[in-house]
Amino acid sequence: MKKNLFEMGAKFEDGWSSDNKAKSKNTKQETKEPAKHQLYIAKEKRRGKVVTVIKPFYLEPNEFKKLLKELKSRLGSGGTIKENTLELQGEVATKAKELLENRGFRFKK
Repeated sequence: MKKNLFEMGAKFEDGWSSDNKAKSKNTKQETKEPAKHQLYIAKEKRRGKVVTVIKPFYLEPNEFKKLLKELKSRLGSGGTIKENTLELQGEVATKAKELLENRGFRFKK
């Protein structure tokens, strides 16, 4: 039998993984007290609706969730946490900034 002139397929070497969605999770995240934060607020349009983005936060995960829960209830809007960012539904930048400043967070000018 003849040897194939053309080879098809990938070479499976050490370090290869079939799970292309696996991400290395950086579990070590520095935490800062609220007065040491330098937060930034931005408004984005997504699918025709406004989203208020506040970042970067350096908090423990459970503290971050408590902060989100309080903001959502006080602002009367939905929201989520993505990495070190808060995403709130609607144009709530001024109210959110006021509430966060009352909790001791600082903002970039």
